[in-house]
Amino acid sequence: MKTITWLSPQDAPERFPPLERALDEPQGLLAAGGDLSPARLLAAYERGIFPWYSPGQPVLWWSPDPRAVLYPEEFRCSRSLAKTLRNRGFETFIDRDFAAVVSGCAAPRATGLGTWITPEMRAAYLELHRSGHAHSFETYLGGRLVGGLYGVRLGGVFFGESMFSYERDSSKVALARLVEFCRAEGIIVIDCQLSSRHLTSLGSRLIPRSAFQDLLRLHINPPRA
Repeated sequence: MKTITWLSPQDAPERFPPLERALDEPQGLLAAGGDLSPARLLAAYERGIFPWYSPGQPVLWWSPDPRAVLYPEEFRCSRSLAKTLRNRGFETFIDRDFAAVVSGCAAPRATGLGTWITPEMRAAYLELHRSGHAHSFETYLGGRLVGGLYGVRLGGVFFGESMFSYERDSSKVALARLVEFCRAEGIIVIDCQLSSRHLTSLGSRLIPRSAFQDLLRLHINPPRA
């Protein structure tokens, strides 16, 4: 019988259950509790687990099956996006203002829905950024930050966390910069976590969780908190 495992902040950072215990409904929920310490976050990513929860909930840990991924060589740059990259005057930077990117991702959406990026989660990823594990890819227009994304890099894998856009296509421009970075740095896969129509249009696809685990074993260097 599949049940979620409850973690304590006092548990060893790597104390996660086998991924096969993740629930079928809600799909991929594996564990709850613990904390967002750098050591626990890195141990989670190394195993293909990520945190995702709403304000007022305990930390929830997920490992969905199948997994949405984007291989850099499969990035789909449409004609309109290529034109945007050439003509809109966007500039892109890496890690110029990580905190502002996280804040942009945490801001309420046009739909009026709240954010899942809690103050505790924001602080945790800022700490990962200071330790060199978390990075932002940023889009500027006229010197103003208008879009971006952030995530965690471990070896040859980049784990995408969230993106935002204040101008049309600005988050796609940031993703194009990430893809360019991955190709230059030998990063072989971008983890997209869950499938969406938007990401599928850009070339992401679903693979079995077991295949994703194989990628992690082959391409992650053991992280250090």
